[in-house]
Parts: sequence; structure tokens; C-alpha cells
Amino acid sequence: MKTKGQPAPRLAPGARVTIRDEDWIIRRLDLCDDGGHALTCDGLSELVRGTSAIFLERLEDDLQTHDPARTELFQDHSDYFTESLLFLESQRLRTLANDQHIHRAHQAVMQIADYQRVPAEKGLKQVRTRLLIADGVGLGKTLEAGMLATELDIRGRGRRILVVTQKSMLTQFQKEWWARFTLPLVRLDSAGLQRIRNQIPSGHNPFNYYDKTIISMDTLKGNDEYRRYLDQSRWDIIVIDECHNVAVRKSDAGSSQRARLAKQLATKSDSLILLSATPHDGSANSFASLIWLLDPTAISDPEDYSRADLDRKDLFVRRFKKDIKGQAAGQFPEPITRRLAAQATPEEEAAFQAALTIPFTQRGERATGRQGELQRVGLQKALFSSPAAASAYARHRIDKLNRGASPTAAETAEIAALKDLLQRLDEITPEHFSKYQRLLTALRDADAGAGADAAQGARWSGQDSRDRLVIFSERIETLKWLHAQLPRAMRLKDDAFAVLDGGLSDIEQQAIVERFGQEHDPLRVLLCSDVASEGLNLHYFCHRLMHFDLPWSPMVFQQRNGRVDRFGQTQQPRIDYLLTTSRIERIKGDLRVIEVLVNKDEQISRNIGDPASILRQHSIEAEEQLVAEALADHLSAEQFEHQYIDHAAPVDAVENENGDEDDWETALFGSAPEAPPAPLPSEPHRFFPDLYAFAKQAIRRIPEAEGYRIDDDARMLRLTPPPDLKRRLRRQLPAEVLRDSDEYVLSASIGLVEEAIARAREQDGSERGEGSDWPDIQYLWPQHPIGQWLIDRVIGDIGRRRAPVIASPQLKPNECAFLMLGLIPNRKGQPLIVEWQTVVGHLNDLGHQGASSFTLEDFDTFCARAGLRERELPNAGQPLDLTALQQQLPAAVAAMQTAVTEQVKAFSATRAEEVAHKLAELDALRSAQEQQLHRRIEALPDPIRQGRQAQRQRDIEAVFSEYRQWITDSLEVEPVPFVQVLAGVVRAG
Repeated sequence: MKTKGQPAPRLAPGARVTIRDEDWIIRRLDLCDDGGHALTCDGLSELVRGTSAIFLERLEDDLQTHDPARTELFQDHSDYFTESLLFLESQRLRTLANDQHIHRAHQAVMQIADYQRVPAEKGLKQVRTRLLIADGVGLGKTLEAGMLATELDIRGRGRRILVVTQKSMLTQFQKEWWARFTLPLVRLDSAGLQRIRNQIPSGHNPFNYYDKTIISMDTLKGNDEYRRYLDQSRWDIIVIDECHNVAVRKSDAGSSQRARLAKQLATKSDSLILLSATPHDGSANSFASLIWLLDPTAISDPEDYSRADLDRKDLFVRRFKKDIKGQAAGQFPEPITRRLAAQATPEEEAAFQAALTIPFTQRGERATGRQGELQRVGLQKALFSSPAAASAYARHRIDKLNRGASPTAAETAEIAALKDLLQRLDEITPEHFSKYQRLLTALRDADAGAGADAAQGARWSGQDSRDRLVIFSERIETLKWLHAQLPRAMRLKDDAFAVLDGGLSDIEQQAIVERFGQEHDPLRVLLCSDVASEGLNLHYFCHRLMHFDLPWSPMVFQQRNGRVDRFGQTQQPRIDYLLTTSRIERIKGDLRVIEVLVNKDEQISRNIGDPASILRQHSIEAEEQLVAEALADHLSAEQFEHQYIDHAAPVDAVENENGDEDDWETALFGSAPEAPPAPLPSEPHRFFPDLYAFAKQAIRRIPEAEGYRIDDDARMLRLTPPPDLKRRLRRQLPAEVLRDSDEYVLSASIGLVEEAIARAREQDGSERGEGSDWPDIQYLWPQHPIGQWLIDRVIGDIGRRRAPVIASPQLKPNECAFLMLGLIPNRKGQPLIVEWQTVVGHLNDLGHQGASSFTLEDFDTFCARAGLRERELPNAGQPLDLTALQQQLPAAVAAMQTAVTEQVKAFSATRAEEVAHKLAELDALRSAQEQQLHRRIEALPDPIRQGRQAQRQRDIEAVFSEYRQWITDSLEVEPVPFVQVLAGVVRAG
């Protein structure tokens, strides 16, 4: 027992403790400001079983740790020693070291490709997991982040998770992480927030009520109340999806609020995972702002750093399809691309000509030169999309010119020209809209000259529910026009079409995306603005995509294509580009400039690299502006390609390691081939073949769980939760996952779970109740909350300070053994080393053996030779001499403690060198930041310089002090290990 003034007992995750006269097992430890620990515990004894609590070590005067030498040994009378094996397996499943290996995430519900393990491996190697996953479009960043989060979770470093994403991605992200990793994220969208308000007391922080939540950046940005809640919360892991939206972007003045919010978030978690296929806008400063979120000590000057600075911390991973082809054979079918050209009709040519003659004005005067041409280019962009978009542009321009005082003569001339254009546009009926007619022809008829197979594959009628179509346009007016025209033209009902644009609410966007992935739903064609070009999975029943208008950004091309050309696509993607040709020289030239981007996109589709490398602008806005300026300057296609693509000037230059000035991205990211992932660690000895076998035996020993059903063929468990599990699930699972019937169906068969995921997309939640469109079969593995409950119940049912004894005929005469677990935690209470050992001795010299009489044998080797596997050791139930074995226990524990203590010394010596190296590295980084500070302010007047230096110096001091503490707490080990006696083994008589 601990009394005031005495040193605190040794604590570690997995340790059994008695607090307030109840038994608990420590799940995790966190350092407190008072020098003690906050203990997150799960209840073991009857009164607290199934509950979790946090205790402050310094305030618990009756806290008792269990002395392993005084563990009570008892004979296991269960058939085949099943209770002992369940207990041992539970300990094995629960306890993992904070090492660098992937132990479980590769077993999730996914078709794992080797390249997807690399981000998790990088994150686990870091002292503090902070990683930017910047893989290209369609490679599966959500799954890669899920793997890393899973590995952190099983190490006790992922209990509290916050995901921040776009509102259109909330449901998709939430479902992916639950169905594939059983990570339950409570969705805080507009509906979820209201539901939570009804469930928790007024004024309570919803971020603290639920451990794992997902919310959109728009909600956080626009809600002062939730930003205050955010400031009062802390997480183990924060994930920011599409993080380029929170980077400091030179082309986006509105990014500052998002950047400030991300900066606030970055200080609220131990681990931070950023996701983006476009992580910078081509400037060193933009990328540095993301690196600062991950680690503010990494670089001293955000405008002057090198790859070597980033390699020191290894903070990001960035690959494209060309980089990982060898690790993803067959995962990415090669896309088929087509250019569908249409000759402009006379009506369109008349509109083109009218657009060229409009005398644009600025401030009441005729706009000449580039400024006037840029205005014309803006109109042309709308006109190249559709007559409807151009009409909206012209009407908006007329309204603007009429809004003030009486228009000037120049403005009156512009208004007249715009009205003439409107008349020309009105004459472009659907029959005279060449691009639209080309779209219909391409869908209904085969292209001339195409082979029979290609022709058949090109046809599309909309009758096949598993063959759907995505059409992209950046203009809302174009989408609405298509929505009005296509149903009749394609002879499909109105409900076969839907428009997905940014004007919809989060709930509306999510509903449309879900409908598009449901085979039974009549929706066949999704008309998308570029709000749908980031992140959304549209590939389940769709491999066709058409660019109705051509974006002026290669990055948008690839973002759009990535909705169907992505990891998990089983069909060969078909991507069509609709182009208009004109006989008017100026229009012909401008359209050929746009066609250059199509050429480059087709090249990227065949050998996908970074689309931002084409124009080297690294932001959509900058790419579009560059193309607009090229058109305003009347460049030919050849001039445009030569000036802006073949010989593009670097956007931001840095010096590479050889001192040569090269473009910023090449110098920073390089072109080194992707290293293969590390081999997976060998599977340790298991007492049951898999979790299904474990769960089947465990559930039989829980009296309150009566009524469960088992299906061996499907490796399936059906369970109605008993009260303690029901309470746990209602605090952990989102409302969509909770079952009204209270029956949960879990299967260890990944194939069945995959089928359930696909089947769930077919359910209409609005008709069958909330959550019905979620998988009805959940994955049975150790990370599922029900799997965790089974493990906890097995451990708790063994009882306080007790260990079972197994009799094995495969031991030598008089041989006895103790299966033990040794944990070597760091100062944060996280186990750096998990040592499974068997302490082997003999029963000959009763009471006279010391620690030196025992030897240590590898845990797995001993378990294999002793036959410790399910149904391998029949239990005859003959009485065992537990007195003799009990008397041997103190010496055996001493032998284990000695061995593990020696290992601590050796490990500490190795770690001391690592700690010293990292602290020296940190000191060098701090010195570099202080020198950079001095250079920046040395020219300022004295009072200003002194004030800024004092403030910035305090910031540097705070950041580096925190990181020094983090390094020592994470890497330095506690001198005394935690030892637990798991079981005794004697020779069967």
C-alpha cells in the first residue's frame, strides 16, 4: 500500500492494481504536471467490471500494486486447459511493445499492397509520430492513415482520435475506418452535433464525451463554441485530411483562418497525421507551414531549407503510381483515354465571334491590352463550358455594369455587345450544341474504326446498375443544363441523374455519394462540380468519367480522374475528354492551347507522376491563371508548350546538395525509387489458431452472454450484448453502428466482411432506419470493441493476483516452469520492450532453490514443446502439488527480474547514445533557429528588435523544452521493470 511520503509503486500498462478496494488493470499512463501519472484503468472486479476510469496517482493513498512473487497459483480444471490458454492468449493480444514493426494493421479488411505499409513504418520509427502522407491521387491515403492509427491504438497511443476532413468526406472516411479497421469515429456533422447535444448534459464538451470523433474543417472554422471546446481538449492522434487546405498558400488569402486553426490543432495531440495529394503550392514557405505543424523544430528558415533538413526528422512520404508499380501489381488497371472532338456548329461559331468583339471596360473606360484580354478569356472559359455558363457570365456582367450610376459610353457599348452575345447564345439549342451532341453520340454509338470489343465497351445506355457514369464540369450552370437535358435525351428517368456541387449541405452531399455507390439505387449519372474532385470514392459501380469541360489545371484533371482511377477499382477506367474545334483562328488557337493540357494528362494517366510538375505552379489557382495569361497573350499551342512546359521556369528555387540551383520540388523531393517496406515480423506462438477460435471459447465462459450463436462455416459470432458490454458500446460506437435489435454479427472472414461492406451500399438508410446502410457484419479481430471486451473479461475472470497451473506430459520429470511477462516502460509508462519468457526449474530441492537455479527459455519455444495449444493437452484433472510449486515462485520471479533488469541496463546504455544524439541534434536545430531570428531582426530599430527577439526567444524556448522533455520521456526507460506471472506449468503425472 502507498502512504504519504513513500515512493510511488512501479506502474506499467498491463499491471494489475487495487484502487479504492477494487481491482483494475492499467490500460495507459500519462505524465501529470504534479510529477505523478494519470492512470487510465479498466475494471476487473465485479463492481467495476466493464467500466473505465482515470485515477491520479498522487491522490490515491490506497493504491496497491500486485507483487508477482505472491501470485496465487491455482489448478485449472477446464477441459484441455482452455481457461489458461484463453488467459495467455488475451495477454498476448493485449500487450505489444512500442517498437517499429507492424503487428496487426496488415490484417485489416483490405487488399493490402506492400507500398501501403510504408507510412505506418515511418510513423512508428519516429520518437513522436508526426507524418505527412502525401501520396498521389488514388493510392489510398485514408487506408494508409488507418493502418498507422491502428498500430498506435494497439500500443495504447490511440485511445482518443480526432479526424478533420471536408464535409463531403465525413461519412466516407467514417465508414472506411469502421468497416476496415473497426475504429469508431462519432460524426460531428450538422445532424451529429444536434444528436450529441441531446445526449450529453448542457455545456459538456462533446470532444471529451466521445474518444474518437470526426468533424469537418468548415464546422470548426465557422463555430466559435466548438473552437472553444477544441481548445479545452487533447487527443492521442489528430488526422487532418486534405491538409493543403490548411497550409499557408500564397495564392489563397483566405487560408489564414484555416492555417491558424490547424496550428491550434497541432498542439493538441501527441501524434499528428496529415493527408494530401497536393501538399504545397510550389513555394518553400507553403510546404514549411505543414512541416511546422508536424514539428516546429525541424527547419529554421521556412524559405531556405533542404531535403537534408527534412530527412533528419523523416516527416513525410510522397509517392505516385509510377513509384509503386512493382509493389501494386494488378491493383491499378491501365485507363483507356479518348478525345471526343466536335466541330463547332454555325450557331456556336457566331457566339465565338461575338465574344471576340466585346469591348470590355474597366472603371468606365475601355480596357485595352492584357487586362481587357484577361476579361475576354474569363468569358471564353465559360463559353468553352456551355452556352448556359456563358449566358450566366454575360448576365452577371450586365448586372454589374448597370448596378452603379448611369453607365458610361464605353460601358453602354459593352452592354450592347453582351446582349448581342446573349442572343447568339440563345440560338445554340441542344441540337446545335456540338459538344453535347458528341457526348450523346459517344455514349450511344461505337466510335468508327474501333474494334468490336472496344466499341462494345464504349457504349453506355444507363440500364446496367453496375455501370455508372461521372460527368465533370466546373460550371454549376453547365451541370444544371445537363441535368435538365440528359434524362430525355438518354431516355432515362429524372432520378437517374443527380448534381453534386458545393452549394449542397454536408448531409445532402453525403447522401448523393452514398446513393451513387448503391447498386439498387436508380441513380446512374453523377454530374459533378470540382467539389467532388477531392477524396470521394466514386468507383464502386463506376469506371467511366467524362470531362464535359476541360479544366485549365493539370492538377484538377488528375483529381477528377482519381475518383474512378484509384485503389480498389476492379474495371479498366474509361476517361473521355470532350473538345470543340473551331474554324475561327483565334478560337482555334485558344482551344489548341487547352488541348496541350489534355495531351499531358493522357501522358500522366499512362505513367502517373505528379501533375503539378507540368506547369510547375503547384496550385490550381496558379495553373489556371497561367493558362489564362497565355491565352490573353495570344500564344500559340506550340509557344505555350515551349514556354510554360518544356522550358518552364522554376517557381521557387533552392540549392540542392551539389550547390546547383534546381526547381524547388525536385531539389526537395528528389526522384529516388521507393524503398520496399520492411518484412513483417514473424507471427509469435498462438494458443488458438485465430481470433475466431479464441472468441468462440471465450464467449462460452461468460454467463451473461447466453443466447449467442456460432457459425463455424462463416467463422461468425452473433451476440446480444450483456449489460456491461452494452454500456461500453454506447460510449464508444457512433449511433449509425449501434443496433436497435442489440444483436451484433461479427465474422473473422475478411471475404464475408467485404461482401457486407458492398451489401451495405445497397441499403437505403432513409427507409430502413439509421445505420442500416452500414455493414451488417463487422470484422471480428482484436481491435473491435467486442473483441476488446472479450479480452478484458477473460483477464478479469482469472481473479485478483492469481495464475493458473497447467499439467503437460511433454515436460521432463520434475521439471516445472513459469510463464512470465516483463515490461520495460519508458517514463511515459509506454512499454518499450515486452519480454515474454519462461523461467524453468525443478521440483527436486523443495525450498532450497534460489534464483540461480532457474534458467530462462524462449517463450515461444517452450510453449511449442509443452504443447500449449488449443485442444492439444487433455486435462485429466488429477490433483497437482501446488504447494511445492508455490514455494518455487519467489525464486523464479527473482530470476526473471534479474534477467529483465540486466536487459534494462543493456537497453538503457544503447538508448543513452540515441538520446544524447537526438538532444545534440535538437540543440543544433535550436541554435539554427536563434541565428535565423538574429538575421531577420538585426536591421530593425532597437526597441522593436528587442521586443520581437524576446517574444520569439520565449517561443523557441517553449518549443524546444517541450521536445527535449518528449525525447527523454519517450526514449529513457524506467530502471525497474514490471513482471507478471502468467501461468505455471508442471509435468503431468
